[in-house]
Amino acid sequence: MRIGYLECFAGISGDMLLGSLIDAGVDPELLQQTARALNIGAELHIHHVDRSGIRSTKVDVLENGRLAEAAGHHPHDHEHEEHSHSHAESHSHTHEHSHSHSHTHEGEHSHTHTHTHEHQDHHHHTHGRSWAQIRELIQHAALPEDARALALTTFALLAQAEGKIHGIPVEQVHFHEVGSVDTITDIACGAVGLCSLGVQRWHASDVNVGSGFVECAHGTFPVPAPATAELLKGIPTYSAGPKKELVTPTGAALLRALNCIFGEAPRFTADAIGYGAGTRNPERFPNVLRLSIGESSESKFIAPIKTDTVTVLECAIDDASPQVLAHALDLAIENGALDVMAAPVTMKKGRLGTLLTVLAKPEQAAELEALLFRETTTLGIRRRTEQRSILDRAFVTVDTAYGKIRIKVAGNGSETLNAMPEYEDCRRAAREHAVALKTVTEAALLAFHETRADQEKTTA
Repeated sequence: MRIGYLECFAGISGDMLLGSLIDAGVDPELLQQTARALNIGAELHIHHVDRSGIRSTKVDVLENGRLAEAAGHHPHDHEHEEHSHSHAESHSHTHEHSHSHSHTHEGEHSHTHTHTHEHQDHHHHTHGRSWAQIRELIQHAALPEDARALALTTFALLAQAEGKIHGIPVEQVHFHEVGSVDTITDIACGAVGLCSLGVQRWHASDVNVGSGFVECAHGTFPVPAPATAELLKGIPTYSAGPKKELVTPTGAALLRALNCIFGEAPRFTADAIGYGAGTRNPERFPNVLRLSIGESSESKFIAPIKTDTVTVLECAIDDASPQVLAHALDLAIENGALDVMAAPVTMKKGRLGTLLTVLAKPEQAAELEALLFRETTTLGIRRRTEQRSILDRAFVTVDTAYGKIRIKVAGNGSETLNAMPEYEDCRRAAREHAVALKTVTEAALLAFHETRADQEKTTA
């Protein structure tokens, strides 16, 4: 089993991750092609640097051929890379000027983002890109599907964190620096590089978040900044080293999107190690992210359980008819929900109600949330991000006395753990042959097991 281990003793950020990927052997041209595929004028500047005596790889994003720090004319020194600031204020303004951030964060690079400034009476903010704009950009870029999914999941996690921090719906989140060219490039290229490694299970050390305070658009905040802290929930962290911010929202979101197992290094034999450099080079503190790739020392017959990230939407309703609720759940499935559930609950004043639960891919959560508001009488929907373990699924077709029946097969690697005949196929066959449904189901399972036994004899 292919294992990846991220050692976050100096935190983690987007550019540090890119550097560690290239240093561990990911083809730089693959990442350059990814940057160009985004069609936002991005390319990568890759070079080697020394960090406390460690030769490591530094990656900077160029925008239209220029380093970010060279693109602006009034740089502001920040302690962080790309805090995602959503703007939900009632005062807004548009402004246009190059805005260059020369970051002093332990793991970050400078970057530039362009705004437009046209002051109006009501000051309407139009900073950065919205979650919908970024989602469309990633969906239309020529990326491998697994990398596209990882990038979308990462941005969805960022959007959810920002929405919670600022108290606004996810679709209203406008990313400030997270919507900039360099951060979009960091996430897209990082996703492509990570997926190219063929890692089946990701591990990570406890995460050093740093300490001190950081200046954000909304004031001075303790490290980790609000969005980063939200993304780090459930992840073991500690504070050591320089009084600087060591983890950025991008780094935290990527860690969460990878569904890492945190703690001590697993038993594995590393065959590639990469060091990704941060911008600063503090004395006696290696400002690098170390990535190790190798083969697990566990039995090769133990296949890894796949994991992914889902968004769970929940609402409890006591004033809608069963027909309305059933229709809403049917529509949710038709519109991409992974699963739907309805459970009886007792609500305030002893009222009987129904708890609706919808499982969604993070990038589809906002659309399904809007559907629930439109189709039901709920006044609020709870949203949370969860990790789940999933088995591989596939369909096989078997021949029975009642016709062809599809079997949904679930397993882990080469091991089949569950097999279930498709209900609609069995129902159709039962009606056509005027037999009990269970008769068709039993015949289908028998045919499946007989076919599987014959295959095993052939390969033995």
